[in-house]
Amino acid sequence: MKYDDATWHSGGDFPKDLPAKAGATHTGMFLAWAFLAGLAGEIHVEEPDFFDMLRGRSITPADFFLSACDGKFTDEDLNSEGNAFAAAYFDFEKGSYLADYEATFGKDGPTLYHAADTWENFDRIAPLIERRFLAWKQEA
Repeated sequence: MKYDDATWHSGGDFPKDLPAKAGATHTGMFLAWAFLAGLAGEIHVEEPDFFDMLRGRSITPADFFLSACDGKFTDEDLNSEGNAFAAAYFDFEKGSYLADYEATFGKDGPTLYHAADTWENFDRIAPLIERRFLAWKQEA
């Protein structure tokens, strides 16, 4: 199953003043949190190069998503618990991740795509994702 694809965001109404990479930031933030929270799928645990770069913060969340996942977020990227959480929280139609992302970064620029792919921004949204995860686990 494919949750997201960076190419889905770089056409249409995508801001002309931004590089295509900006369409990967929102997913990169979520995946960086998930991987650092121990929810990575086997394919990433078995090939730890990018994972090590993520842990060391030597690669940004969007760059990690684009490099380690080829810009495609699928069910192979997470373990079973991570997929269950992503299905409930990250899903664009049913989940609240995009609303949380907008609440966190919506005033930072003219569009959500203008949110910078930085560790400082990751540190702004990660605690919120963590709270949503803990609440989700309590409900499960």
